[in-house]
Amino acid sequence: MTPEDLKYTEEHEWVAATEGGRVRVGITDYAQEQLGEVVFVQLPEVGQKVDAGAPAGEVESTKSVSEIYAPVSGEVSAVNEALDDQPELINSDPYGAGWIFELTGTDPDALDGLLDAEAYDAVIDKA
Repeated sequence: MTPEDLKYTEEHEWVAATEGGRVRVGITDYAQEQLGEVVFVQLPEVGQKVDAGAPAGEVESTKSVSEIYAPVSGEVSAVNEALDDQPELINSDPYGAGWIFELTGTDPDALDGLLDAEAYDAVIDKA
């Protein structure tokens, strides 16, 4: 079930608006299922500026390595350091403890250009 309160990209990232103009980013349940067991996450650097659509890190699984793309432009303000020791959190809780990074300085209107849950489900159905 795709959470209704998040925004999504066609590259299978989710975005949640948080307090103070931040957005939290992770990969979707569908993406983690396709990857299989996650064994390593390359997190972006705090302070790194990223542009929407640009690579911001990588998720390595027993099957493959996939890039994580910035869904919107901004500055990395936090990373989920728990993933250093427990990358499998992406598999067990992709929308919660498995979040990957947060951005600040994001244009709030940029989120309007992302997919809602229904549109994202349509992307999955075509895959």
